[in-house]
Amino acid sequence: MKKAIIIGATSGIGQEVAKCLLLEGWKIGVAGRRQSSLENLQRAAPDQIQIQALDVTQEDASEKLNLLIDKLGGMDLFLLSSGIGFQNMDLNMEVELNTAHTNVAGFIRMVDTAFTYFKKNGGGHLAVISSIAGTKGLGVAPAYSATKRFQNTYIDALEQLSYLQKLHIRFTDIRPGFVATDLLNDGKHYPLLMDAAEVGRHISWSLKRKQRVAVIDWRYRILVFFWKMIPRWMWKRLPVKTN
Repeated sequence: MKKAIIIGATSGIGQEVAKCLLLEGWKIGVAGRRQSSLENLQRAAPDQIQIQALDVTQEDASEKLNLLIDKLGGMDLFLLSSGIGFQNMDLNMEVELNTAHTNVAGFIRMVDTAFTYFKKNGGGHLAVISSIAGTKGLGVAPAYSATKRFQNTYIDALEQLSYLQKLHIRFTDIRPGFVATDLLNDGKHYPLLMDAAEVGRHISWSLKRKQRVAVIDWRYRILVFFWKMIPRWMWKRLPVKTN
């Protein structure tokens, strides 16, 4: 039976992907900050789910991730679905730094731990959920868009490192558009809003195909294609906002 670890599966996209993998017969290890939410999820399939409370921003998160891997009996797939993001046009310093703390420091902590595990154990599939926000800097959410670009580049670098070290690690960078989750509150101001369950199914399909970069869904693939072509002088004049 194949085994997957999902960080951030107690709600939103991560939980929807977990449901898809369970239906496909995977055993999964689920990590998140809320012990009660983890226990509720485990009750749905106690024979297939192992749980571990952890906070990616804490120094002991790597140790706890390795503990979860041991509980599960190994890991074939690692999926990081943990991050935060806020509109912050007033540049509240605490908001910007907290975003970086989770989406950069926490990201590195989890991804490097997974990379090291796969390196020692003959390979595996390392996947992260970033965002189309990494395509260009969004003035309404500077830290969020910058940290997502960081994540895109970091996975590129790890892929090259894996090749240089002749490791058998596959990488998937999943880039959804706007998804109706708690991260967006009610989400009513966001264009092309997608249902989390639908996004979870798309992601599960992309993971099965081991796509290198997966923009979710086709509408956002078209959007990102043209988004990349906008010159800087024009981009800075666009009224990009969601409310």
